[in-house]
Amino acid sequence: MIVFRYLIGEVFKSQLAVFLILITIIISQRFVRVLADASDGELPGQLVLTLISLKLPQLAVLILPLAAFLGVLIAYSRIYAESEMTILHATGISEWYVTRITLALSLALGLTAAGLMMYLSPWASQQEMELLAKADADSGLSTLVPGRFQETANGKAVVFVQDMNRDGSQLSKVFLAQAATEQDAMTSVVYAQTGKVAEDDKGAQRLELSQGRRYGGPVDEPSYTVVEFERYAIQIKEQAPEQVRQKLSSLPTDELVKLQTSEAAAEWHWRLAIPVSIPILMLLAVPLSRVNPRQGKFGKLLPGLGLFLLYYVLLIICRNLVEGGKMPAWLGMWWIHGLALGVGLLMLLQNRASYNKFRARLAGRKEAV
Repeated sequence: MIVFRYLIGEVFKSQLAVFLILITIIISQRFVRVLADASDGELPGQLVLTLISLKLPQLAVLILPLAAFLGVLIAYSRIYAESEMTILHATGISEWYVTRITLALSLALGLTAAGLMMYLSPWASQQEMELLAKADADSGLSTLVPGRFQETANGKAVVFVQDMNRDGSQLSKVFLAQAATEQDAMTSVVYAQTGKVAEDDKGAQRLELSQGRRYGGPVDEPSYTVVEFERYAIQIKEQAPEQVRQKLSSLPTDELVKLQTSEAAAEWHWRLAIPVSIPILMLLAVPLSRVNPRQGKFGKLLPGLGLFLLYYVLLIICRNLVEGGKMPAWLGMWWIHGLALGVGLLMLLQNRASYNKFRARLAGRKEAV
């Protein structure tokens, strides 16, 4: 039991460290990208943290297999490099026992990945799509940034707002520039003390200004007209956005399995592939972690990463083939999992005395023939 807790603890600490490092790097990049969109006025600033939070399950489920694999590889390589595994083997702890401990942890991680992949990740993806669609529908109001020139949603004017209240319902010191159009050859500049964005039940939006002046006239002529107004309105969004087509990745699993298309079959096999790959990857990491003290604990890191990339590149290629109808849906990605499992078992058997005796006996028979 002491050995069990020790090995599980070492592997889990390594996996957690790798996972936190990778998720921090990827989330930081995502945060910078979303923040840039918000600063450009493409997204409301209050949605930044919400979008990042909804992206977490989708990113976590992709990072979890790599973290599980590298955690086993790094932890056991360190134990081998510091001769601790040699002592464990001398006291009767076989590599098969270490493998069984690793597989016990892999089942728990696989079930966690299955929950994320089957339920939480599709839900988060759907919520993200709905938020982005709502932000696009409210773009006239929610994306206005004080102190910045911004084009209206229909592209017919440029707006500058000096200040607004906390909820964005009231604007102050609004500048509006309208270019000449086919219907109106006049170029106009409007300045108003206050304003607001109003929306009707069909999704059309208009900017309503109060207490201001409108300067209008042809661009190529020096004359212009000045009109003072109490109220001035301009359409800034013609209609509600079209309904966003729901992606297969955001469909609930029970709805996905009902679809009889090659794209749905590819998505279903991909949701299965992530949880199934975790026990296989951790099984592969056990024999890969065998190093001697001269090699160091990172001696097998590059070959391990190469094997991981090969495994997942094959899965992605297979997913594309199933999605395009070039591979039968019933076959899916199972043959890749079977091939990886066979490689892992073969690598484990290479260190077994019975396997070495069998190979020697087989070689002797070939020489006799």
